[in-house]
Amino acid sequence: MARLHTMLRGGSTIGVALGLALTAAQPSWAAPAAPADGALLPVKVEPEAGRILLTLPAPAADGMSGRFLYSTAIKTGLGSAPIRIDHGMLGDTHLLAFRRMGRKVAVIYENPRYKGTGNADTERGVRDSFPFSTIAMLDAVSSTPDGGVTVDLAPFLTKDVMRLAEALNTEGKGFKLVDALSAADPASVKIFPDNIEMESVQTFASDTPGSEVDTIAPDGRQVSFTVHHSLVRLPAPGFVPRRFDIRSGTHATQVYDFGTPLGEDVVQQYANHFRLDKIDPGAARSAVKKPIVFYIDNAAPEPIRSALAEGVAWWNQAFEAAGFIDAFQVKILPPGADPQDVRYNIVNWDERQTRSWSYGGGVIDPRTGEIIKGNVVLEGLRLRQDINIFEGLLGTAQDNGGGPNDPIRISLARIRQLGAHEVGHAIGFVHNFAGSTQDRSSVMDYPFARIKLVDGKLDLGDAYAVGIGRWDKFTVDWLYGQPKPGVDPDADAARKADAAQAAGLRYMTDIDGRAPDLAVPGDNMWTDGDDKAPDLTRMMAVRRVALAHFGPGVLHRGEPLADLRRKFAPIWLFHRYEVIAVGKNIGGIDYRYAVAGDGSPPPAPASAADQNAALDALLETLSARELTVPGPLALALSSGVNGRSDPQFDTEVFDTAGASAFDPLVAADVAAQVTLDTLLAPSRLTRVYLQHGRDPSLPGLGTLLDKLTAAAIDQRRDAVERRVAHRTILTMAKTRRDPTVSTDVAAVLDGRLQAIAARFAAVKGNGEDAEWCRGMATLLRDDSRLAREIAKGARPEPVIPPGMPIGGESGWFGD
Repeated sequence: MARLHTMLRGGSTIGVALGLALTAAQPSWAAPAAPADGALLPVKVEPEAGRILLTLPAPAADGMSGRFLYSTAIKTGLGSAPIRIDHGMLGDTHLLAFRRMGRKVAVIYENPRYKGTGNADTERGVRDSFPFSTIAMLDAVSSTPDGGVTVDLAPFLTKDVMRLAEALNTEGKGFKLVDALSAADPASVKIFPDNIEMESVQTFASDTPGSEVDTIAPDGRQVSFTVHHSLVRLPAPGFVPRRFDIRSGTHATQVYDFGTPLGEDVVQQYANHFRLDKIDPGAARSAVKKPIVFYIDNAAPEPIRSALAEGVAWWNQAFEAAGFIDAFQVKILPPGADPQDVRYNIVNWDERQTRSWSYGGGVIDPRTGEIIKGNVVLEGLRLRQDINIFEGLLGTAQDNGGGPNDPIRISLARIRQLGAHEVGHAIGFVHNFAGSTQDRSSVMDYPFARIKLVDGKLDLGDAYAVGIGRWDKFTVDWLYGQPKPGVDPDADAARKADAAQAAGLRYMTDIDGRAPDLAVPGDNMWTDGDDKAPDLTRMMAVRRVALAHFGPGVLHRGEPLADLRRKFAPIWLFHRYEVIAVGKNIGGIDYRYAVAGDGSPPPAPASAADQNAALDALLETLSARELTVPGPLALALSSGVNGRSDPQFDTEVFDTAGASAFDPLVAADVAAQVTLDTLLAPSRLTRVYLQHGRDPSLPGLGTLLDKLTAAAIDQRRDAVERRVAHRTILTMAKTRRDPTVSTDVAAVLDGRLQAIAARFAAVKGNGEDAEWCRGMATLLRDDSRLAREIAKGARPEPVIPPGMPIGGESGWFGD
């Protein structure tokens, strides 16, 4: 990766030029001094005493001395992938109130999720029906003549409001906040007209921190973080909530309103969005009173910083299309500005020890869904993993050349898309995994690089889309668009959703797309195309070309040959996402997010042709042709490694046959397991069983198992095929014992396994295959031994290197 480091220091000509232009376009900035007048609250800081004194107003009629939005953020993180304590990460947003109780002042989280509109009695009744949370009891330091009270907020700021101990204990044990090693930082206090920004150091201790914390922290037994706190004035009246629509592709805040008329749902959902008002509400196009401005963290090095700014700025195309002039802007964070300050919408640049998630969110008013601050955390190693993958596909000779197959150029194209994607979350939008099936209609998809085969060679000249998509323009118009005065905004938004459905815009999201066993064809991550059998066939061809050219050319001069193993794993499993996508056709049901009367088509099964083609394509991925590592390559992958253990290397490679001796049967086993996990998922087998009962023209469970047996169990000509057969049988047995599998499916699987055992027990002879068959028959007939085997006993399931950043969600191709 030495070339990448050089490139980041020097930057590209285009990147540097863009960075200078963005910076020069900003007004000069300096951190404002604490204002004497017009502050949110009077504040006095006593550095030597460690006190942060706030003077609260006199109690209102309900006894509360002020209500505020309160949010928290991590300023210094853990740098861990599995433990999410990230620099820039936000905590929950709370409605915080103070109430004096004698010599004490209670710090209270109110419960705005439950309300009762209509009259004061209804409101009181609902309020009294649900709990509030008292977070701290502070001493009243002094009183003011008008009935106000001064408190020292410092003790509250050291409380573990972000549940960091809970996060640490997901990997370690016994972490607790240590009061004696925690303190508020009076020097951090910044006071503004609408917000107060403060920080504290919080230290957590454990004698059993776990290897993750112990590896990263200087002393894993005592881990400290700087936590940022924001106390924010409640938004002024005038924000117009947008009622959530299941077809809209938006995030939502949920409120239970028990004052709604009988016959109407008490559950109300408000689509999250920024306050964005036209200067001229009657104009089709107008400038806005306050633009949405996102700042790119200046911690991101060039040319990454400029690439992020370019990608994030794509959103202005959608706002322009919705009738807003220059309403969405992108700037580089000015020197001296604090990214955690609630006034800045930020794209944070974060580093971790191993690759992990990027994500977007914000500070949101829990009463209305108004976004107060947009916040994105981007993870640096994701970009470097992309480069590893593209170098594994294309080699390193074209690095920094700027050509269509330059891995650096392609990875920066990906970071532009990632910046736009995560900011999309921060301005109110959820994933649309169907975008790839409609020619890249949304940056809210998880895009897979578009790879063409031209004269037998890989071509990534069009790897990622440029600009905002059709779906994104619809969602911005739906969420932010403003009808002419006198037109009901929610009715106008519903009309737009109807039009999008009629135009054929497709939207499917996580709930129906993230897990590999789900039912909806086309709702997939990391694919490009129709998500049908021909796409998997094409991807297998790409994989074959890449493997045929895989060797030392994917490394930089001087790079350890052992790094071949790190770059091999993602290329060997390059088809994994297409396997999952195509598998969803088998037992698939095509349904939409729809509302009554919108004209959406009814749910329908995937066609028999698509299902049968998908099954055949998946079974081909289990063939020896696809799962045999060529002998010379297996030896090349056996180069030794030494020095300090590197988690970035260790998490990316296959298990070996001792030391660095590459084991090609493990590679075959892992790739087979990817397909079998999809094909034999309990819910998929249940759907296949049910669909054939409804419609005999659709494939049934018997057909699926017959074809699987013929392709993966009865082919045992060499060690690779026997390993695939072994993995297939064990996966069938594991599915048979899965508590979620239906009784009907379990009975069929049980019969198949008994038949296999009987057939194998009858095999005669002394060859490898005969001995293997009799051994497998003995295993299948020994229930307790089989249970141990399935439970990862003597011969465990293969360890599949993570595709998604932390092994469960996002992938080698990012978030």
